[in-house]
Amino acid sequence: MVSYAQNELVSSTDISKQFGRYLSNVSNHEVEKLAILKNNKIEAVILPTDIYENLINLLEEKEDLEILKTLENRLKTPKDKYLDGDEVLKELNLSLDD
Repeated sequence: MVSYAQNELVSSTDISKQFGRYLSNVSNHEVEKLAILKNNKIEAVILPTDIYENLINLLEEKEDLEILKTLENRLKTPKDKYLDGDEVLKELNLSLDD
């Protein structure tokens, strides 16, 4: 679980009243992240753009690695274990003509 310093927590009321100040704090890296609280529960997090983009890139890389792992495992499948596409379609009552 992510931990937050006291200066990284702000109520939704405070953020609505002083949004520019808090946005500036995040943009200038005065805080790494800013958690917005509603009823003492974290509802959202504001991140600097560079950190957000890095997280998205990491997520995409992770997905790519998972696809690669799946493909590598499929390449290890012996040919006698392959399924005939036409038979699979027939079993599922599907057709390429649809």
